[in-house]
Amino acid sequence: MSDVVRRIRAAGIVPVIKLEHAEDARPLGKALLEGGLPVAEVTFRTAAAAGAIRLLREEYPALLVGAGTVLTPAQADAAIAAGAAFAVTPGFNPRVVDHCLAKNLPVVPGVNSPSQVEQGLERGLSLLKFFPAEASGGVKMLKALHGPYAEVSFLPTGGVEPANLASYLALPYVAAVGGSWMVKEDLLASGRHAEVATLCAEAVRLVASLRG
Repeated sequence: MSDVVRRIRAAGIVPVIKLEHAEDARPLGKALLEGGLPVAEVTFRTAAAAGAIRLLREEYPALLVGAGTVLTPAQADAAIAAGAAFAVTPGFNPRVVDHCLAKNLPVVPGVNSPSQVEQGLERGLSLLKFFPAEASGGVKMLKALHGPYAEVSFLPTGGVEPANLASYLALPYVAAVGGSWMVKEDLLASGRHAEVATLCAEAVRLVASLRG
């Protein structure tokens, strides 16, 4: 999983994407790359997820494309068949996480408690999703979790936006943040991909400035 973690850390932001139609992934992939954000997490919140992942992987090989909101082993299998490079889960479901690991699919499970972090450590995972970040206590909770688990990096997602981005990225154990402000559903649904590219570029510049 080290290459996936390296590329996520290099990007600094993982755009969390919901698509109603697989073909909408084509202009989205172009917008992401034009904006300098070479990573995408396509969520399994719609039936279009697998098709969108497959299209992005085939047409934009420079993109690191993962599957988000993976809730079942069947969805993990669909993500693998579509060519997903990694999976992200909202919570820590041992059955789903173990299935991903058994299939050699890098997985970033959601955690917001010490017990869940320890489940990740038990499986040798070095990157965990902190979700829902703001509702779970935000930076203060993340600092508390880091205390006894210094070897873990986190991907805070849920309520992360430009206004609080600096407070998360200031923490060295935050590999990147997950967010949807640059890929909002209304922008994608209305085909405003030029705006998406602009928002991605702004996000990339912001991350670069905050990381120094």
